[in-house]
Amino acid sequence: MKLLVTGGAGFIGSAVVRLAVARGHAVVNVDALTYAACLDNVASVAQSPLYAFEQADIRDRAALDRVFAKHRPDAVMHLAAESHVDRSIDGPGDFIETNVTGTFNMLEAARKYWTEAGRPETFRFHHISTDEVFGSLPNDPRVKFTEDTPYDPRSPYSASKASSDHLVRAWHETYGLPVVLTNCSNNYGPFHFPEKLVPVIILNALAGRPLPIYGDGSNIRDWLFVEDHADALLLVVEKGALGRSYNIGGENERTNLELVRTLCAILDEKRPKAQGSYADQITFVTDRPGHDARYAIDPTRIRTELGWRPSVTVEEGLARTVQWYLDNEPWWRALQGRKGVGERLGVKA
Repeated sequence: MKLLVTGGAGFIGSAVVRLAVARGHAVVNVDALTYAACLDNVASVAQSPLYAFEQADIRDRAALDRVFAKHRPDAVMHLAAESHVDRSIDGPGDFIETNVTGTFNMLEAARKYWTEAGRPETFRFHHISTDEVFGSLPNDPRVKFTEDTPYDPRSPYSASKASSDHLVRAWHETYGLPVVLTNCSNNYGPFHFPEKLVPVIILNALAGRPLPIYGDGSNIRDWLFVEDHADALLLVVEKGALGRSYNIGGENERTNLELVRTLCAILDEKRPKAQGSYADQITFVTDRPGHDARYAIDPTRIRTELGWRPSVTVEEGLARTVQWYLDNEPWWRALQGRKGVGERLGVKA
C-alpha cells in the first residue's frame, strides 16, 4: 500500500511513517516543516526506497494537487495540524487556517484525485483527530467518551479539530469520499516536541528548573504511547469500516500530578540528583483558561471490531520515554531555541 501521510515530520506522524515503512508500506511524507516538525524524526527511514518526502503546506491546494498527481497514493492519513492548546489560546487564527481550511483542501484534493482515478473502492481518506472535541468529563470512572458522545469543544484547538471532523463526515455523506476517522487520547513517547507536558517535565527536571503543573494538578488524561497509537492508525486505515469513527485510548487514566510524580520517580532511578528528588521541583502555576477537567476514552469499538488494544502501560511507556530523552540529548537540544519553547503560553485569554 502507498500511503500519503500529512504531518509526517511531526510527533505522531513520524511514528506512523517509521512504522509503516518498517511494515513494507510505501510512504509519501507531506509536511510544511513548521516550528514543531523535525526531519530528524524520520531519519531512520529517510534512505529507504519506500520513503519519499514532499515539503508542502496543506493550505496550498495547488501543491496538494501536484503531490497527488505525482505519487498516486492508495490511502491518505491526514495528521497535519496545529495541536498545542496553549498556542491556540494565544493565536487561534493559525488553528483555523491549518486545521479547518487545510483539511478542506486535503478533502478536495483527495476527492479530485479519487474521482479522476475512477473512484476506486480501495481508496481511503483517514482523518486523525483528538478526544478533545468531546469536551470535558466528570470525575466518574463509569463515564467515558464513546464514538457517539456529542461534540463539545472548549478551546480554539479542539473547536478547529471538531470542525475538521465535521468536514470529513460531510465529504463522505455528500460526495461519497471513502473516509475513516479516529479520535485519540493524549499521546506521549519518543520525538515528542518539547512544549508538551511530558517532555517539559523531563527536560525541566534535568535542567534543575521548576516543574510547572497547572492549577492543583487534578486534571485527568488518558495516556497513549505514541507507538501504540501508530499501530492502531495503520490498522484502521487498512481494516476500518467506511464512514466509521474509532476512539483510540491508552486505558491509562492519570491526574497530571500523578503523571509528573511518576516521571520524577523514573528520573530518580535513572539519573539521580545529588540531593533530594526531582519531585522537589514541582511548582503549581495558574491554570490554563478553560482547562478541561477529564478526558477518558471507551475503546470498546476498536477492540471488538478490529481487535486492537494498547500494548504498554503508562508506567512502562514513560520509562521508555524518559530513557529515550536521556539517550537523545542532541535531538532535543536542537529544538529548544524554536519559538515558544520554554515559555509559558496560553495566558492571554
